[in-house]
Amino acid sequence: YVREIPDSLLEPAAASDRADGQLAHLDGLNLSRAWCYFNLARALPEKKILLQSAARHLEAGLATLASGEYAGEHWLATFAGYALACADS
Repeated sequence: YVREIPDSLLEPAAASDRADGQLAHLDGLNLSRAWCYFNLARALPEKKILLQSAARHLEAGLATLASGEYAGEHWLATFAGYALACADS
């Protein structure tokens, strides 16, 4: 049972340079967290904070889909699809 969730897990990560292949993974992390948090929120409906965090992560991740940088743009759409599918469930 989840009692406390660290703030660092609830706030989206920020990539300072989307052309950097390692930093671009932070955008994928946001989308990955979004889809996981949407699923956890269904299992733990009393934890509204999970649903709120999922929405913030999804918004942050979707904002990066068309960055124009190949380092992330070529694969982020897959993660976005997973997150969006879980958001609508």
